[in-house]
Amino acid sequence: MTSLAKLREKLLTDPDIKAEYDRLGPIFAVVGEMVEARQAAGLTQTEIASRMGTSQSVVARLENARHMPTFEMIARYAAAIGRRIDIHLVPSGGEHDASQAWR
Repeated sequence: MTSLAKLREKLLTDPDIKAEYDRLGPIFAVVGEMVEARQAAGLTQTEIASRMGTSQSVVARLENARHMPTFEMIARYAAAIGRRIDIHLVPSGGEHDASQAWR
């Protein structure tokens, strides 16, 4: 196990940290999908920004996962890379099938 994984495991034993980690999980999942899709499309942040009619710095902020992007911004980003949004609601409070996760 890497030192980062060990640190995460240790930190997640604190209920407050675990709650915040769980709250932020969907944000990181969405942003991760956005970055992966952009890279798969072979596009730069500047190219996405041009297609969205915004600046590269706005795209960088969307991709930094510090704030939940608006649905409208995610939709504009998706359209700029030729994708569409596909959202699934899953049961809360337990493990769920990986096929139900954000994709």
